[in-house]
Amino acid sequence: MTEEAQPRKRLIVGCGYLGRRVAERWLAAGDEVYALTRSIDRAQELHALGIEPFIGDVTRPASLSQLPVVDSVLHAVGYDRFASPSKREVYVDGLQNVLTALQNRCRRFVHVSSTSVYAQCEGEVVDEMSPCEPTEESGCICLDAEHLVNAAAASFDVNILRLSGIYGPGRLLSRVDALKSGTPLPGPPDAWLNLIHVDDAATAVVKCSESGVPSRTYLISDDRPVLRRDYYSLLAQLVGAGPPTFATDAVARHMRGINKRCSNRLMREELQVNLTFPTIDAGLPASV
Repeated sequence: MTEEAQPRKRLIVGCGYLGRRVAERWLAAGDEVYALTRSIDRAQELHALGIEPFIGDVTRPASLSQLPVVDSVLHAVGYDRFASPSKREVYVDGLQNVLTALQNRCRRFVHVSSTSVYAQCEGEVVDEMSPCEPTEESGCICLDAEHLVNAAAASFDVNILRLSGIYGPGRLLSRVDALKSGTPLPGPPDAWLNLIHVDDAATAVVKCSESGVPSRTYLISDDRPVLRRDYYSLLAQLVGAGPPTFATDAVARHMRGINKRCSNRLMREELQVNLTFPTIDAGLPASV
């Protein structure tokens, strides 16, 4: 077997909705895939899928001492609202613990961030060069985490993926009950949403792990921002609900952090991501 054909070793920190789909792609390519999990039950589930689990917690540095030496890492930790650590303790302090534990243990580190780092809310088009001046706590935390990743570039190649809102099977039902009951949805109907189907997000991760330009940040979004009115109208049709209504008294509160339009040009040109679901016209019917 040639050196090029040798299976690669991959580690996923945060093997959830997105991470599992990335793991499936790496396993299908013949790679060895490891995952960090806090749960023994989850570890058994991962093992059954062909993923080698490590029991540990990003907020407990000592539990990370046995992480394997790998070619690439996907850091896609989600926040568990039912756990005791704060979001900052998980997303920033926990990230620092992982970066420290992985020094000299990986070649490339891919970190999943969020478009919440952008504060633009007047319908502006944003890309990787747009200013990041978040005013909401979640955006500030995500940006602080990005700073940590960029500071680690001396230890290994790093990439940051700023994902738009992920949707897909089992991930878009939060408003279905409201649509079916006719409950007004909070927020403005004519603000822009930016979305990415989970399968396309997984493709972007895999592409970035192979060919991302070191220290580059990529904005991961589909081809066409969509107005909230259009998104929920299509979702209502698909689930057999009536046309959506919106609670205008909640507009100001829900305008924060939305109503920008994300450009995926760099993702398409450099990572060569060909979207399976370029718009919700294809993605929503496949997800419901």
